[in-house]
Amino acid sequence: MSRVRIAALLPEHAEQVLAVYQAGIDEGDATFETRAPDWTAFDKAKLPSHRFVALDGDGRVLGWVAASAVSDRCAYAGVVEHSVYVHPEARGRGVARALLDALIASTEAGGIWTIQSGIFPENTASLALHERAGFRVIGTRERIGRHHGVWRDVVLVERRSPLLK
Repeated sequence: MSRVRIAALLPEHAEQVLAVYQAGIDEGDATFETRAPDWTAFDKAKLPSHRFVALDGDGRVLGWVAASAVSDRCAYAGVVEHSVYVHPEARGRGVARALLDALIASTEAGGIWTIQSGIFPENTASLALHERAGFRVIGTRERIGRHHGVWRDVVLVERRSPLLK
């Protein structure tokens, strides 16, 4: 992975981050969403301490990762849900793994004990990436939602921090 730098995801990255998000949405196997949100909604939903971008040598966004709280209940204070997206032209270069590693480091430093996500079973690259990064499959939620008129399953994955017992 040459000349890729991981940095905090900032408002200056908004346009490129949302474009990468929309590219993933358009491919059809990343999310139930059909349109990327505007920056205000995205910014409000993502935890500031747990969002990163991968930048090339010219400062272009190659991908991003961000986490959101799963609940405001105290019992779930250490549980987040994450998303990771990589520009189609930057895939296969270790970008997603570098982003996940940054997220894991920040969540562990921040006292987060569980990172979770739901992944379409057809998204085999994401499932393999998450397995390599230490996530385990919890189970499959069958026909959990409709996406473009078709019922879709979601594979639940999680990574429990070995540092926080």
